[in-house]
Amino acid sequence: MKKTLYLKFLIAYGIFAVFGFVIISTFMQQLTRDEITDDKAHFFYTTVTTIADTYGASLYNNEISLTAIKDELDNVSIITDAAIWIVNPSGLIVVDSASPLDVENPVTIEGFDPAANAGSYYSVGNYYGYFSEKYLNVSATITSGFNVVGYVVAHYDYSKIQSEVNKYLNIDYILLAVLFLLSLIILIFFTEIVYIPLKKITKATEQYAGGNLRYNLQVESDDEIGYLAASLAYMAGELAKGEDNQKQLVANVSHDFRSPLTSIKGYLEAMNDGTIPEEMHEKYINIVLNETDRLIKLTNNLLTLNNLNTEGMVLELTDFDINSVTRQTISTFEGRCVAKKIAVELTLTGEEMYVHADKTRIQQVIYNLIDNAIKFSNNNSVIKIETTEKHDKLFVSVKDSGIGIPKESVALVFDRFYKTDLSRGKDKRGTGLGLSITKEIIRAHGENINVISTEGVGTEFIFSLPISKDMKED
Repeated sequence: MKKTLYLKFLIAYGIFAVFGFVIISTFMQQLTRDEITDDKAHFFYTTVTTIADTYGASLYNNEISLTAIKDELDNVSIITDAAIWIVNPSGLIVVDSASPLDVENPVTIEGFDPAANAGSYYSVGNYYGYFSEKYLNVSATITSGFNVVGYVVAHYDYSKIQSEVNKYLNIDYILLAVLFLLSLIILIFFTEIVYIPLKKITKATEQYAGGNLRYNLQVESDDEIGYLAASLAYMAGELAKGEDNQKQLVANVSHDFRSPLTSIKGYLEAMNDGTIPEEMHEKYINIVLNETDRLIKLTNNLLTLNNLNTEGMVLELTDFDINSVTRQTISTFEGRCVAKKIAVELTLTGEEMYVHADKTRIQQVIYNLIDNAIKFSNNNSVIKIETTEKHDKLFVSVKDSGIGIPKESVALVFDRFYKTDLSRGKDKRGTGLGLSITKEIIRAHGENINVISTEGVGTEFIFSLPISKDMKED
């Protein structure tokens, strides 16, 4: 397309011009000539018929003189710009408007044969060889007593008809030139509106195919081509973002795997070469086990995210009591809460509150949010968990009073492996995947999760769930 589309359009444009010229110079010329010839022939036929019925009949009935006929034919000849004859059946020219009367030297048309043009009242030619040029010859019979006694013939110079044809053809050529210019404007519009944008899109596509996903494609248009360009640029942007995410993923995975592996390797080598005395082996074995648990957790989270993205999340939707699930989940953090002297305040809607969701997945969401809140809460602080019913939805809030999230980082907390600079010092066990998994689970339910945070004050996560139909009816 890039190398031939415009050329094809130019060739089509040239063919249009050539065919237009050929049609006008051949078919239109012939049609115009025939039409003008028919009109002239009809006009002269009316004229000669009138003469035949009046002056011609009077002449052969001896009711008018040749001189009077000659005067009348001269007047008609001047008006019609044609030679008017009266010819007898043998071809003798009785009266000729173009010549003076000469009864002593009559002129006879050799080969005169009125039957030769039977079925047509006019002909185009030299009239039985009498003229050296072409003429339009129109005749009408003069009758007397049901007998043909003569003919009235009008001869009109055919070159004058051709001149009229040329005038009309000039108009046609001017119209063709106007159409050609208008089509040239269309070609210019096509170039600016279609071809140039398509050329830009093609070049951008080649750049994207070659791996340059950051190539800047700019097509300012509100039509389908502009939409195509915008979609292509958006696709390239998303692919570039995905490429960046992939690179970031590899970097983060490498970092998060390397740190515990380095610790494990270092402690095991120290125990093996005696750097760590035997009586301290138990302590460092526990450290190694903790690092191993961290690797297992990281691996499981990666597998979970991979399954969510490639296979989609299959939900087992049931009606269950969210209050009960919340209390059970909190109980698993009792030891950690006691160690950090963190209190958990529960403000739940009703004794029981049934929602329609995947119980296991929602329990994982609550677990991840509480785990995150504990990790970033200060000692001797409070974590508040609250449920609120509104518009057939249940909103679950998990709020801590910890270090908070910087304003510029709030929109990134759900990205994989993302950790704020403030959290890196406190989150020794985190993988940066928990909140990503949480968001994927909530999104799979067709619900939303939001975060509100103030640096140095605390963070609140709020997600929604649909209330079960039984609860709505009650």
